[in-house]
Amino acid sequence: MVCPSLIGSVMEQVAPAGPVYQAGTLSGNPLAMAAGIETLKLLSDGNKYGQLEETAAELAEGLERTIGRTGVAARVARIGSLFTVFFSSDEVADYDAALRADTAKYRQFFWSMLEAGVYLPPSQFEACFLSLAHTKEDVEATLKAAEAAFGKLAPASHSGPR
Repeated sequence: MVCPSLIGSVMEQVAPAGPVYQAGTLSGNPLAMAAGIETLKLLSDGNKYGQLEETAAELAEGLERTIGRTGVAARVARIGSLFTVFFSSDEVADYDAALRADTAKYRQFFWSMLEAGVYLPPSQFEACFLSLAHTKEDVEATLKAAEAAFGKLAPASHSGPR
């Protein structure tokens, strides 16, 4: 539950009452404020962040297993509910490593996934975002599509599934 006295003490710091200037497209918009309050209520009910972490881990680990089975030189970089597939045999932990990844293979992966109904960012320099709306069925469907997509990119010498 959001504490009204906490909200009041924070809002007293915002101009014109306080020294902090804040502005934005939907700042103070009643509909945006109501949506924000309802979102905070939903997030404070139970273990929503844990649920999101669990779903993201399940998907990323499934992608990594699929990469291993198909023999594709790819890595999954993930933090929280954000992840990206990089086509590289090296771990991608910084911008320079990301630049060395094979963007042409990512493009093929993107189109294959899109054809299967999985919408990924069109650039591997963007992140995939999971939400609480994503279900176990969504994860399974994504992994099934990824199995086929990685299979198309697998080295000819790999004996794994195609």
